[in-house]
Amino acid sequence: MPELTPRQIVEALDKHIIGQDAAKRSVAIAIRNRWRRQQLPVDLRKDITPKNIIMIGPTGVGKTEIARRLAQLVGAPFLKVEATKYTEVGYHGRDVESMIRDLTEIAIGMVRQEQRRLVETTASEKVGERLLDLLLPQSGTWDPENAEENERRARTREKMKARLEAGELEDHQVELNIEQKAVPVQIFSNLGMEQMDVDFQNMFERIMPKQAQQRQIPVREARRILLEQETEALIDRQVVTEKAVELAENQGIVFVDELDKICGPASTHGPDISRQGVQRDLLPVVEGTAVNTRYGPVRTDHVLFIAAGAFHVSKPSDLMPELQGRFPIRVELTDLKREDFLRILTEPQHALTKQYTELLGTEGVRLNFTRDGIEAVADIAYEVNRTAQNIGARRLSTILERVVELVSFEGPDLKPKDVKIDGAYVRKRLADILEKEDLSKFIL
Repeated sequence: MPELTPRQIVEALDKHIIGQDAAKRSVAIAIRNRWRRQQLPVDLRKDITPKNIIMIGPTGVGKTEIARRLAQLVGAPFLKVEATKYTEVGYHGRDVESMIRDLTEIAIGMVRQEQRRLVETTASEKVGERLLDLLLPQSGTWDPENAEENERRARTREKMKARLEAGELEDHQVELNIEQKAVPVQIFSNLGMEQMDVDFQNMFERIMPKQAQQRQIPVREARRILLEQETEALIDRQVVTEKAVELAENQGIVFVDELDKICGPASTHGPDISRQGVQRDLLPVVEGTAVNTRYGPVRTDHVLFIAAGAFHVSKPSDLMPELQGRFPIRVELTDLKREDFLRILTEPQHALTKQYTELLGTEGVRLNFTRDGIEAVADIAYEVNRTAQNIGARRLSTILERVVELVSFEGPDLKPKDVKIDGAYVRKRLADILEKEDLSKFIL
């Protein structure tokens, strides 16, 4: 984990997300506290739990983006889930513990990629030798009693190796024995059986006989297949599992979106399996428990949970008191103003205007967003959000897509290739929709 100070974390987030300083400070402190915890003695370290966060704010103001960019910044396993897709254990649907299984799978993928990089050089050398064996089937066999023949074969192999490394044999056909992957066997489908930690798929793959097929393929494709085989053979699965479980337990971040949708008064007509039931099941996972996965038990005591919701209808205080206590830090994200829209369109590292400019630049079209053009987009986005539904910064994508629609469609055939997007052009493209308020609610 990088030794980033809270100030450095906020500065890195500022490159991609405009405003919301309070939320950035809270997540920066939470991440720094993880690093601080790692510096403590082991007996004290296990008692310090992360301070989970609830982000409160309307859609499109950056809640998910802050969490996602944060995970990328520190290289942590990150999972985004919607609270609304879970139901109480025993009912049709996903149980809450499955989020930890998904997080562990993400950690496994990250560690496997890291291990692949470590063995890549050794695997490439082995692939080179195997390709030479395919190109010169007899060159790898040596006769101890015939030194002259052995020397001739060695010279031939060296020449072929030089040609192979020079890329002269990429289209040469070789015969390769390729294992056919077994067709996945679907045993359970949405039957609430996720808590069963038996890996049936792998079990069937071990039982079913592996099928192999001889194929004539070019060297370039054979190299890719052989590299995959050699890499898999060199990776120690036990090491991957141990590192991934440790990574998920100590560095994992779970972003629980739409938390406000499982709030509300207690049901009076029967068990509310998708609201109160989910809260009851979420409580032990956030509090700290051991979840059975196909890689063994994974403890959630030090997983950082970041919850988010608009909380228009409900309030955080509508959550179960026990669950509220597990999210001690609450941060309110502010609505986006016209000035925020202006900054979002120009300041981030990959701002929307830069994205469209680069996309159309691939076909030689040179888009030029003028200052008054950007201001016109910001004005319209703010006004439509105010009068229709407030969807935050996502409104900018809706409007910009409409503005550049004609250029995008005619891009390959456009002449001249220079297009200026100024205030007049923006208003002209949106005039018909903005005049009809009813229509703008549906289209913008």
